Amino acid sequence: MNPTAVPIWSAAPTPLTTDLKVDVASLNRMVDAAVQEGMQGLFVAGTCGEGPWLPDRERSRLFKAAVQAAGGRLKIAAQVSDNSVPRILDNVALAAEAGVDYAIIAPPATMFNATPERIVALFTEAASASTLPVGIYDLGKHRPIMIPLEALSQVYLLPNVHLVKDSSGMPDRREAALAARRQKPALKLFNGDEFRCTEYLQAGYDGFMFGGAAAIAPQLARIGELFVAGRLEEVAALDAEMKQTLLGIYGGEKIACWLTGLKHYMVCRGLFSTSASFLEYPLTAECRAFIENYAAAGTVR
Repeated sequence: MNPTAVPIWSAAPTPLTTDLKVDVASLNRMVDAAVQEGMQGLFVAGTCGEGPWLPDRERSRLFKAAVQAAGGRLKIAAQVSDNSVPRILDNVALAAEAGVDYAIIAPPATMFNATPERIVALFTEAASASTLPVGIYDLGKHRPIMIPLEALSQVYLLPNVHLVKDSSGMPDRREAALAARRQKPALKLFNGDEFRCTEYLQAGYDGFMFGGAAAIAPQLARIGELFVAGRLEEVAALDAEMKQTLLGIYGGEKIACWLTGLKHYMVCRGLFSTSASFLEYPLTAECRAFIENYAAAGTVR
């Protein structure tokens, strides 16, 4: 399939065996499906990809297997986040050795003495020393540590920063990203929140990069086509329908099933062999029924 009108990347869930090893056969099927659905890239080992929980040997296997499966048909970005610059750069080296295209840096899980200056220095030093082009993953208040608002543009304007995955859902941080892009037009801005697709498109973001894309890529592609054509009422209607689909897969407004629901959907599509994960979200009877009915209808294939 040709690339979609608005770039779509999946922040891909990682298929795992029952003993929590990377399931390479399932990964190959997921990559093939992403190519068929017109995606431009996959972001592996992110939050949805359980990167912070994967052992180093399995993250390395994931990087190599994703690059091999992609075979140049789409780009591969890998999360390299960690708690110090040397650890981040070690992760970058693993990703570069595997042939990954972009290194994505998110806020560290743990950081003592997390002054604004030290947070900015962590991102600045790591991005500047990376041997791969860098993407910044902004989670805003969803994480206890975040780049200060007044320094966002400064970080985004670093020469080696090529893209932003904005999952903050915060208008002021979105405006900082747009301001940086006005100074650096080559900077690519991706919305990382599947429940704010229209809002970010209308603000001027380039595309989508989130976990839900693995389940709703055809709807996202159609939203992009309609948006480019200026058919905004149809965009709004399809966006509302897509949100309800995601809530069904994720387990309702409380996102009670989240990753387990998404992986179960991938199983029902015949892409994953198991719904195993490190995070062990439940799969409610209501969520299971929605996913199985939805997958059986072939609505998003």
